[in-house]
Amino acid sequence: MKFSIGGSLKLAFRPWVEGLENIPAEGPAILASNHLSFSDSFFLPAVLDRKVTFIAKAEYFTSPGVKGKLTAAFFKGVGQLPVDRSGARGAGEAAIQSGIKVIEAGELFGIYPEGTRSPDGRLYRGKPGGLARVALATGAPVIPVAMIDTEKIQPPGKVVPKLMRPGIRIGKPLDFSRYHGMDNDRFILRSVTDEVMYEIMKLSGQEYVDIYATAAKRQIADAEKAAKADKGEKADKGEKADGTSE
Repeated sequence: MKFSIGGSLKLAFRPWVEGLENIPAEGPAILASNHLSFSDSFFLPAVLDRKVTFIAKAEYFTSPGVKGKLTAAFFKGVGQLPVDRSGARGAGEAAIQSGIKVIEAGELFGIYPEGTRSPDGRLYRGKPGGLARVALATGAPVIPVAMIDTEKIQPPGKVVPKLMRPGIRIGKPLDFSRYHGMDNDRFILRSVTDEVMYEIMKLSGQEYVDIYATAAKRQIADAEKAAKADKGEKADKGEKADGTSE
């Protein structure tokens, strides 16, 4: 996949990279990145010599039919790991255990601490579960990563990407071994997560918003819904856009 999709991406988009020397030549590490676009999971592995394993919902690997088999083959090829979300604690616990297995195998584990793509290009509060718990349970270094301008290439909902150069900044590894084994302390988990997000903010130059991206998406959706309802109410009353009557 690196020679096919990875090679094509580098040739077509010519991503620039800073800090490649911070990726270890061997041994485990956690790559913690901001998340601006669906294409983030392709650009980052494309510029690295080593395999990066991300997580994806199990449905991508179990769908029936020819399309399902092709989808499963594609996600396996780009280093995605299936996570069963049917357990009592859902995807969160499954993701943590999957990440620990990747680290114990001496590989690179990629994770987006925000938990979902940014709805507006800003950096949102990191979720303290997956990233911090994997780091503290394994002692693996955390390498902050900033994706630059990928949201301009492929905004949410856009299928055909725009040809332009994205950037990737890779920071120095963060050592949290002093907290090893303290992965059940919620205050430590929050502290570790916030430290990583601060480093990502410095690398990316993004504005930081101290709420979760999922909450921001709900706020945006509610605002859009309210605006549509207000517009419909005005239309029912025969009002013009400027508030005057027809």
